Amino acid sequence: MDYFQYQDDRLFAEEVDLNHIAEAVGTPCFVYSRRTLERHWHAFDQAFGDYPHSICYAVKANGNLAILSLLGKLGSGFDIVSGGELKRVMAAGGTPDKTIFSGVCKLDWEIRDALRQGIGSFNIESEGELEKLIAVSRELGKRPQISVRINPDVDAQTHPYISTGLKSNKFGLSPERARAVYRQAHKDDNIQVHGVACHIGSQLTELSPYMDALRRVLEFVDSLEEEGIEIHGIDFGGGLGVRYMDEAPPSPAEYWDAIHGLLAARPKQIPVTIEPGRAIVANAGILLTRVHYLKAGAETNFCMVDAGMNDLIRPALYLSIIHI
Repeated sequence: MDYFQYQDDRLFAEEVDLNHIAEAVGTPCFVYSRRTLERHWHAFDQAFGDYPHSICYAVKANGNLAILSLLGKLGSGFDIVSGGELKRVMAAGGTPDKTIFSGVCKLDWEIRDALRQGIGSFNIESEGELEKLIAVSRELGKRPQISVRINPDVDAQTHPYISTGLKSNKFGLSPERARAVYRQAHKDDNIQVHGVACHIGSQLTELSPYMDALRRVLEFVDSLEEEGIEIHGIDFGGGLGVRYMDEAPPSPAEYWDAIHGLLAARPKQIPVTIEPGRAIVANAGILLTRVHYLKAGAETNFCMVDAGMNDLIRPALYLSIIHI
């Protein structure tokens, strides 16, 4: 892990001995490395260079207020999927106008609160959601920006629980249905059409799914503009993988080099938003726990600690890897 290193058989977070943290605050607890978070966020921002872009951290990856505050101070925007996450962004000092509201089931109160706070943009996931947003916008006298999330039917080649870009998934709309939603939004005075959104899944370790998805997104953008529906940006989601065992995911710079080739071939520059989560926080923190008992079983020996799946459910849910 970056900035988590052993010194004389004692694990340190940057220059701090984790034994001292355990003694000071008790266990279990989570410990995060500020340097790692900063390094990872800057890796994405610097990869894009002077190309118009926004880095919107996916709050669902880790909503710790200190992490959100740090990223906000770096200049990050945020990708949220609930009204609760918006409240966390606000509490951490983030700004609503740099926040994108994603998620498949936005509730009335969440839409109202986001509109009152001045949310940057909504990613629309269904026809019913657009109708609800139009109704609430009229009620409040607001005119929000929207993108529609299209489902490009691209296999992200990742764990089935975190694949979101196939037509069998619940996320987004097919290009045909999305086109009808854009037509409706384009005609409505209470809505501003801003961009096209797409997110095909998490823990991607190959570039080819991204390339396939972006080609389809750009074709869709061209088809909308042929109808007179102007698109001002692409929200290309997140999902860049990290190394747990022997994976070799592309770096942010390699990721950008690949997609920049497709974007640079276009006659006019189109701004891009990405929503990294795991790639920023996955190895920026640890769960610090204490061993209390050792138990010999008939076939396996067990180590009893004061943390469990209530603290870290992902290994049980996705069979993810734990480094001890």
